[in-house]
Amino acid sequence: MTSAKDRIVKRAVQEIENGMNVNLGIGIPTLVANEIPSDYQVLLQSENGLLGIGPYPLETEIDPDLINAGKETVTTVAGASFFDSADSFAMIRGGHIDIAILGGMEVSEQGDLANWMIPGKMVKGMGGAMDLVQGAKRVIVVMEHVSKYGESKIKKTCTLPLTGQKVVHRLITELAVFDFTEQGMVLMEVAPHVTVAEIREKTEANFTLSENLKIVT
Repeated sequence: MTSAKDRIVKRAVQEIENGMNVNLGIGIPTLVANEIPSDYQVLLQSENGLLGIGPYPLETEIDPDLINAGKETVTTVAGASFFDSADSFAMIRGGHIDIAILGGMEVSEQGDLANWMIPGKMVKGMGGAMDLVQGAKRVIVVMEHVSKYGESKIKKTCTLPLTGQKVVHRLITELAVFDFTEQGMVLMEVAPHVTVAEIREKTEANFTLSENLKIVT
């Protein structure tokens, strides 16, 4: 049976179009790199200073000097370039990233995102998420629908420290796809074999149904 993360990644890669510059956040988003169609010319950007990330390396390809923002070893594609963090964040803040696909701990019905820390737990740094949610042209959040404790991660109001307010354009979980509009949070797609009733049961936030509600493909 396909895992929840696999279903999320499969749907998330559909957000990427040929020719885009894309930033992948830590966690589930990094898995998207392996699923981008081989005939696409997509440049993946990492805020630690790399443009042109390739798939995860085979054991024989590992280079400890090639890492992404999550400190995972990666490969590069033809034409990749390296630069310092100042140039990397200039790309982000200058609006040169077409899509940022980020993980989330909580998302609110207003499109607020909390994904950089849990109070009381050690945080090595806030990373680039706060810049990405403001600088990227489109922000896609990917996360599991409920926590390991069975609580909805899609809230009326976020309880964790915010990364940004009203910054999420689309939310993808293993159960559904939501968009955030001026009219509020809208359910756009439902996973196969999942009912709207189940989604309402597992979603604390209020949402409406799209007139063109579809099944996730």
